[in-house]
Amino acid sequence: MLESSTTRGADVTPAGLAKRVVAVVSRRIRYNLGLFVLGYCRDFAMLIVLSPAKSLDYETPPRLKTHTLPRFIDRSATLIERLRKLAPQDVGALMDISDKLAVLNVTRYGDWSPEFTAANSKQAVLAFNGDVYDGLDAKTLSADDLGFAQKHLRILSGLYGVLRPLDWMQPYRLEMGTRLDNVAGKDLYAFWGDDVTQMINADMAALRQEGAPVLVNLASEEYFKVVRPKVLQARIVTPVFEDWKGGRYKIISFHAKRARGTMARYAVTQRVTEPEKLKRFAEDGYAFDAAASDTTRWVFRRRLED
Repeated sequence: MLESSTTRGADVTPAGLAKRVVAVVSRRIRYNLGLFVLGYCRDFAMLIVLSPAKSLDYETPPRLKTHTLPRFIDRSATLIERLRKLAPQDVGALMDISDKLAVLNVTRYGDWSPEFTAANSKQAVLAFNGDVYDGLDAKTLSADDLGFAQKHLRILSGLYGVLRPLDWMQPYRLEMGTRLDNVAGKDLYAFWGDDVTQMINADMAALRQEGAPVLVNLASEEYFKVVRPKVLQARIVTPVFEDWKGGRYKIISFHAKRARGTMARYAVTQRVTEPEKLKRFAEDGYAFDAAASDTTRWVFRRRLED
């Protein structure tokens, strides 16, 4: 009989075979435990993370006064001090933006203050104004909705690390992927290190009485890279949104961004705290596709054209 590559040289004694059986069973138990936690456990401490937006709205007055303060103000001040050393042309080259935008942001860095006030700040969830936030449509959320969001939603930020929806935020532009050399290294991932992840852990711990911690990743790859899985004390679920185009399903950036915001809104307005309930999301024609998904990557698809 020919030996297989998996048995050649293996310990075929009863004790050796027993060890192999135990190893296989252990792997299966770990896999099934993961399915159990996400599929059958009904008590969760669920937190959602979003990316910020480049576009900001500081012209529209906020419709509420309720606010909190960012929790990394000192760290933000360190970055601002570094950014203030850059001339407009340096900012333009670093961020690949126009001269006009470079001048605007140099002015913002100069105006930034460690003292946050109603005159220089706005709640983050109302200040961001991009595709994700069109989907979230925070300006139409009720006070109770915003209260739930404050507990279960976080916004990753290059300057502020991680923001709660009602954290006051001064205007800025600093994408997480910016290669800004700093005291900690060559980019913002080095600067933030474990800090953002540990803050998320703390927020999850505050929800721990609600059950097993699960982080729902509705952020972009650029931003979610600041979250360190080996430090994170939670399971990660990443919803993915695909549209039918050119004879196949694919991620279309504009639609995917808006869908992330729409799912976050759905979770807030429906008070979703169990990840499995996100699979019921059916806004704007999307539907969960179990066959295309696995335990951590949940695919939602829609077909608007043949």
